[in-house]
Amino acid sequence: MKKLFIGTNLKMFKNIEQTVSFLRDLQERTKGVPRSEMCLFVIPSYTALESATKSVSQDSIKLGAQNMHWESQGPFTGEISPLMLKELHLDIIEVGHSERRQLLGETDYGVNKKVLSACAHGFTALLCVGETGEQKDAGLSEETLATQLKIGLLKFPPDQLDKVWIAYEPAWAIGATGIPASPEYANAMHKVIKQTLKKTFGDRADTIPVLYGGSVNYENSSSLIVQEAIDGLFIGRAAWEAEAFTKIIDQVLPLWKTKILAKV
Repeated sequence: MKKLFIGTNLKMFKNIEQTVSFLRDLQERTKGVPRSEMCLFVIPSYTALESATKSVSQDSIKLGAQNMHWESQGPFTGEISPLMLKELHLDIIEVGHSERRQLLGETDYGVNKKVLSACAHGFTALLCVGETGEQKDAGLSEETLATQLKIGLLKFPPDQLDKVWIAYEPAWAIGATGIPASPEYANAMHKVIKQTLKKTFGDRADTIPVLYGGSVNYENSSSLIVQEAIDGLFIGRAAWEAEAFTKIIDQVLPLWKTKILAKV
């Protein structure tokens, strides 16, 4: 059975002690859930990464970094190289989050360099894509997603597609003031993403999970996970307490299993 992919990005929240406490609590609360049914992941801040990797088993909770430079080393003050992150034995590199695109000027081509570097160094690249509110209002959502995907995955080796995840995070749905996408809209955009991936990589693209992120919470998680094209959830602040995160997992996992079994 296909796994449910579910995780969270802690952004610039939680210090080292808080991160470790959160991870240990989450691991304990979810120990009864077979990892053959669920891929659970957390992406902490840089300063907490080393302590995070020592606090929980990555067989239980996969860990990742929120960003990475594409070069292995060099005169890039303030950046973190893939070799540095390899030392921590991380699984995931998050690339192209809308906050980095919108606030820090990341381009599709810069994102592509990071995706290729993550793959070359053995990480799973979690590529974030999503349109702005202005692009949505102008009817450019589908074109925007297709462009971000085509450039973001340019020259990606097809035989390594098992090392790519996609997170659809519309910029207008993210953050404290974000407005969640309707389940129907999210599903439609996930279909666009999957169609674009299939045009690019053929049937091999079927292995790429596509997750929805953007003001996911306990109240809307069920209606999102039952959508045909949604393979998982990438949750923000609603998952930053282990008890609340576990409640979402306990709610959506049975729905996910029912959906997958219905397709068999």
